[in-house]
Amino acid sequence: MKRAIVIVIDSMGCGAMPDCREYSDIPECNTLCNVAKAVGGLNVPNFYKMGLGNLGEVLGVSANSDSIAEYGIMKEKSKGKDTTTGHWEMMGLVLDNPFKVYPNGFPEELIKMFIEKTKCGGILANFPASGTKVIEDYHEEHSKTKFPIIYTSADSVFQIAVDIDVIPLETLYDYCKIARELLTDEYNVSRVIARPYRMIDGKPTRIGGLRRDYSVEPFKDSTCDIILKNNGIVLGIGKIEDIFVGKGISHAIHTGGNTEGLEITLKAVRNELNLDELKCKKYEIEKYDKQFIFTNLVDTDMLYGHRNNAQGYAKAIEEIDSYLPKIMDAMTEEDLLIITADHGCDPTVPGTDHTREQVPIIVYSKNGKKGKLPEINSFEYVSKRVLDWIM
Repeated sequence: MKRAIVIVIDSMGCGAMPDCREYSDIPECNTLCNVAKAVGGLNVPNFYKMGLGNLGEVLGVSANSDSIAEYGIMKEKSKGKDTTTGHWEMMGLVLDNPFKVYPNGFPEELIKMFIEKTKCGGILANFPASGTKVIEDYHEEHSKTKFPIIYTSADSVFQIAVDIDVIPLETLYDYCKIARELLTDEYNVSRVIARPYRMIDGKPTRIGGLRRDYSVEPFKDSTCDIILKNNGIVLGIGKIEDIFVGKGISHAIHTGGNTEGLEITLKAVRNELNLDELKCKKYEIEKYDKQFIFTNLVDTDMLYGHRNNAQGYAKAIEEIDSYLPKIMDAMTEEDLLIITADHGCDPTVPGTDHTREQVPIIVYSKNGKKGKLPEINSFEYVSKRVLDWIM
């Protein structure tokens, strides 16, 4: 059975796009190279073997003229620098019009509708903010009023944070579903994000495993849909199901962080998962002859990029590297592995938002081609390689 495995290292860009200034980014942004430089070099022997060091000055990772994989750099065709835009383009959906951003917070009429429909009584904040700081700043008032904390960023996101010991988790999810219904058409927001937290050791602490992303539904069939319509299954690991609103995802499992995501991906490659337990209700597939494993590893972005933590970012890359031999050993000659990213989030440059960057791509199979890939001008290349392999 043919299988394709795509692992997205969330936000691991590798150099500014030519139009980066249109997105308020500086030409010096380069998540991968700047993280490596900030920590005195990366220890990633397996990425070295796969040619990662050939993609720029990645301190600690030298160039390798005898790589075991294909390697290259992809430029983004869509307008945007967010998770949804990047993942959609990988699956063949290019956005001509970017999602809207709200640098001054959300308009009063929208907030008024949100309060009326959720019956939440009021909201707090409503401006671009660091997620960790905004809950620290507003936690006390949130506890007194029970008003949800609403904030955004440089990306097209409507984020709702609540202490789940103050407001139940299911209520938070309901708030997000209502916001999702409001944020279409003229508001055109890419994602509504549930940001649950609770007090741990006296500090407001976000709970990553309970985060949920409510994306706008894809505007047409993606590569995932094509695979399902051709006797295949699609297993989404991490926030993949949320990014595609379940469309084209026949099996899914959410994760609490990179380690869990890597372990589940490894089990999937080893055929150790009980897929019957992971079935999505809208798809009933009994027999299949091809499989697509689609993983998002979010810690690089959520825990380290947005928090300007280059040390943590580097350790996350090194952890991913440590899993590569196990994943590759578990692969058969019928398997294709692609490792890439969806945008940048350089923790070493000013700000805490995503950065408009090109991304690395590594393609590996047991008896596949090796060496440098030609110039790639769209993330759609991932879709092409997946379909060429398993169809």
